[in-house]
Amino acid sequence: MSQETPNPDRVDVLVMGGGAAGLSAGICLARSRRSVLLVDEGRPRNAPAAGVHNLLGHEGIAPLELLRRGRADLASYGGSLREAAVADLHGVKGGFTASLDDGSTVRARRVVLAGGVVDRLPDVPGLAERWGTDVLHCPYCHGWEVRDRRIGVLAGAVMPTHQAQLFRQLSDDVTLFRQGQPLTGEEQSAVEARGIRVVDDEVVGLEVRDDRLTGVVLASGEVVPVDALAVQTRLATRAGAAARLGVEVAELPFGSQVTVDVRGETTVPGVWAAGDVAQPMAQVGASAAHGTQVGAMVNMDLVEDEIAEALDDANRVNA
Repeated sequence: MSQETPNPDRVDVLVMGGGAAGLSAGICLARSRRSVLLVDEGRPRNAPAAGVHNLLGHEGIAPLELLRRGRADLASYGGSLREAAVADLHGVKGGFTASLDDGSTVRARRVVLAGGVVDRLPDVPGLAERWGTDVLHCPYCHGWEVRDRRIGVLAGAVMPTHQAQLFRQLSDDVTLFRQGQPLTGEEQSAVEARGIRVVDDEVVGLEVRDDRLTGVVLASGEVVPVDALAVQTRLATRAGAAARLGVEVAELPFGSQVTVDVRGETTVPGVWAAGDVAQPMAQVGASAAHGTQVGAMVNMDLVEDEIAEALDDANRVNA
């Protein structure tokens, strides 16, 4: 059990990343009376979005408001928060040392990676400026908000028609911009069967009027009217300083993710991963749930250590 007055520079668990997963892991651990320090740079992946969706009881909440509430919850159970980044991390299970970019040092028995991922957008001018408003990627996160509108989809290198078929559920007016990606005969037949238009010419830019996306510009100069544009991003894992410990990061067709076992522990004993960093396709609700699960697993791992220590002490007394 944590000490009555916790020392934020020597904790049971250091959580690297303060999004839904990191906060949920920290809260779970703090409620089990573990001393927790959460270190976060304050750059959540979903900050550009107007609201969080598919989150029970918090439908449409602003991303930064959700984090504010989560931070308050963490503090209410005695967890600590530091706005900083981990510049270096070394050590072994039971004795990790993290050097933060604010000059401080933290020692922790366990580490939870929860820095999430960074979305790498396709190389089309204008996408970054509209990202999170009318340039989207997830039909479950933002699809309802563009229902019955003219939706364009940039085909990605992985499953090029997948997003188009999902957004077709939300609108009768869906256009797939192939972007040079080949379609199988089956994929071509499927998009034709559901009335999805396929454009072969390359998208080279966006048309924006009055701060609103109105069309995509093709290499030919033609402008195809759209109200929203779905893109497939490539996900870059924020493993950060933990990579120097030897945490395995797997390269997948859609990006990278930290390799974990069924409990959420990485390939380095004592280092765990929660949320998008370990399951990059997760939404906020799923990331929060995974964070809680990982927090519980870390607590049990610490309990097992404490059982072993208590048995050793008992054996020495009885020897």
